[in-house]
Amino acid sequence: MAPRKKAAETAVEEVKTTAKKTAAKTAAAAKKTASVAKSTVKKTAETAKKTVEKTAEKAAAIKSVEAVKVQFAGAEYDVAAVVEAAKADYKANNKAAIKSISVYIKPEDGAAYYVVNDDVSGQVTL
Repeated sequence: MAPRKKAAETAVEEVKTTAKKTAAKTAAAAKKTASVAKSTVKKTAETAKKTVEKTAEKAAAIKSVEAVKVQFAGAEYDVAAVVEAAKADYKANNKAAIKSISVYIKPEDGAAYYVVNDDVSGQVTL
């Protein structure tokens, strides 16, 4: 019986040794994966930061335009005011939210035509 016990103990030791080696390899792989993930997250964060900065710069540049006006036949129309009038007209007649709006100014008709959400159209007097 002693040889069997010795063989069993040897087998147990081999399993323990294999388990330790496997655990060490797994830990090393996990550490490497974590390092790669950390690096990827850092690069992604840097890219996102640069994108936000560029977007902010573009927004600042756009804000520098104070007004867009249309002059026709001795009259002048403020484009922002016309867009706001179109939105107000739409809201007065509809309950749905404005997702998109296109405004077409026709000074010769003395009107601006609008299309909201690619569905509802209307007209405001200039």
